[in-house]
Amino acid sequence: MQPGISTHVFLQQRLHSGLLDAMHHSGAQAIEVFAVRHHFDYADRSVVRELASWFQSNDVAATLHQPLYADAEWSRHVAPTLNLIDPEKSRRIDAMDEVKRAIESAEQIPFRAITLHLGLKDERWNTRALENSLTAIEHLKAFAHPLGVKILLENLQNEVTTPEHLLEILRVGHFDNVGITLDVGHAHLSDGGIDAAFELLKSRIAELHLHDNQGTRDDHLWPGSGKIDWKNVAKHIATLPPTTLGILEIAHDLEETAESVAAKAANSWKLFE
Repeated sequence: MQPGISTHVFLQQRLHSGLLDAMHHSGAQAIEVFAVRHHFDYADRSVVRELASWFQSNDVAATLHQPLYADAEWSRHVAPTLNLIDPEKSRRIDAMDEVKRAIESAEQIPFRAITLHLGLKDERWNTRALENSLTAIEHLKAFAHPLGVKILLENLQNEVTTPEHLLEILRVGHFDNVGITLDVGHAHLSDGGIDAAFELLKSRIAELHLHDNQGTRDDHLWPGSGKIDWKNVAKHIATLPPTTLGILEIAHDLEETAESVAAKAANSWKLFE
């Protein structure tokens, strides 16, 4: 596994090279850039150039997380608003357009993949959800792949993205070159659990989201701060290709500094040695 960290931990701040330096110095070989405009304004050419220059000057892999919020609606107290499989067509189009705007930054920043969310929390699985998922993936794949960006689907807290349904989406759509971002924290909260998620999705996993919780809600804690058995997780990780990215995706906290994040990240990766 290649250790990495998501800029989600700094979500309330504007992303800049100093924060990227801190994450890199902690030992991160990969950084997931969380696409929220107040944090990373992917529509601002100067912001994109700044990040592109940093990644081109550092030996760090870059991945992207899709936007979850419309520009003016973000708040730590507001649920995500962009839904790629919304029942209303106009909202689906708006969501795909916003994701495409984020992907366009790959013209300068060497993003190797983007993690997509299919549906919001508690989204139900049905024929409509399957059809809308196929359309969204096909549309965004056609836009992303020419830029060298691979599409990855994440397991969420909804029926659409259970391991079984993710595999059905990939099978029905013949998406042989679409991968999986396995979120270990979400798997811990699911009925199937972590072991089943790894076993079912193993052949498709390109990226991991690593964070802890107490088993009742999606806390996004530092590994070792909750109830996940990380020794067991480490055994599963050992069966994956060494190029698999292990991204720490931690909840943002105003009290966290670049230095404290770097120290906690370094300690977290020791759990997987």
